[in-house]
Amino acid sequence: MSISTRITLLPRLLTALPRAVGRRIRSANVGIRSQSTSAGIEFAGMDTSILSESQLMVRESIEKICSQFLDSYWAEADATGKYPGDLHAALAKDGWIGIALPENLGGAGLGISEATVMLQTIAESGAGIAGAQTVHANIYATMPVAKFATEEQRGEFLPKLISGKERACFGVTEPESGLDTLRLRTKAEKQSDGSYLVTGSKIWITNAQQCQYMILLARTTPIEQVTKQSSGLSMFYIPLDRSHPGLTMSKIPKMGGRAVDANEVFLEDYPIPASSLIGKEGEGFKQILHGMNAERCLLAGEALGLGYAALKRAARYAKERVVFGRPIGQNQSIQHALADSYAQLLAATHTTYHAARLYDSCAPAVAVGVAANTAKYLAAEAGFKACERAVMVHGGMGYAQEFHVERYLRESFVPRIAPVSREMILNFLGERVLGLPRSY
Repeated sequence: MSISTRITLLPRLLTALPRAVGRRIRSANVGIRSQSTSAGIEFAGMDTSILSESQLMVRESIEKICSQFLDSYWAEADATGKYPGDLHAALAKDGWIGIALPENLGGAGLGISEATVMLQTIAESGAGIAGAQTVHANIYATMPVAKFATEEQRGEFLPKLISGKERACFGVTEPESGLDTLRLRTKAEKQSDGSYLVTGSKIWITNAQQCQYMILLARTTPIEQVTKQSSGLSMFYIPLDRSHPGLTMSKIPKMGGRAVDANEVFLEDYPIPASSLIGKEGEGFKQILHGMNAERCLLAGEALGLGYAALKRAARYAKERVVFGRPIGQNQSIQHALADSYAQLLAATHTTYHAARLYDSCAPAVAVGVAANTAKYLAAEAGFKACERAVMVHGGMGYAQEFHVERYLRESFVPRIAPVSREMILNFLGERVLGLPRSY
């Protein structure tokens, strides 16, 4: 299917095609010519010559939407904790929430590659992780729903998410089990009429306060009775009825990304209909993995966007700030640190879009998992280092809110911690790639 056919529901993308293609060519040429002199060069962020035409169209269109939301908007949202619903509404209006969902349900029928560009562009605009997280879960968490739900379920659940009328959060992590997902304890007990009663708790559930539904992973077979660790878990698409006494939510005060809420969600004998079960009972863990690899690609993109945003500010400040009669960027201690961050970001960028391409091409699961985890690891580290260096280059003003880099640094911890730690990624690579004994 051609690009123009796949995005008929996004007319603004169509009008952007000629400009996007031309920009790609010009960007590549300028990048080569600019190597001879630094005069007049303004660091513009990511080298877009690695992107396809469809990815360039996404980037250009998302940049236009994000240009409506200035740095002051995000600084205020961070300071007050006010949810940036205006961005979500603007993205939903043009169909972007369904960027990777099927066309027949109202989506664009594009891939995680394009979705990664979208979230990177949002973060890079200055919105940071907070801006990207307004739509993050509704992209990756819907992947297993689109793949494993019945046709009737897809038709009932997904069009409303794509239009922005409804939202869904992702309920997997628990206070006790943490990263040991196979040992989660939230249980869904089947009743005589086919419905379920859910009891348990989930933690770090982003945007739960804004959502009408949750994609829930719960235990339908007691852990003591399963013959295989990965069995006994089921995936559900459940309504969040806040009027029911069996459902309560509690916000978690946090370090960064304060504009989007993170929550602990408590369920006690909370009823959900039989129709909320996605796929077969007991196969939820395998289904969830389909969304987890997508999330790693998306979060890698967000880390890259944050890193490029910080590096742009640092490079500009280093050119403008004059101390001892010369720009501080003329000093190699400054210049080399920023150049090193660019090299790290560029390497992580290539790794990230390689992983996204593997995901979209339905490559073997292990290959996708290795690539997606590697991308998340490298992008998170590169993004964090760029943000840290941006603060240090700004000196005392890096600690001031008005220059925004302190906000970027606070948010840059998110990709390093979630949805899986750096250490667990290295454990995974050591075991699955290097063939080393399992270390945990």
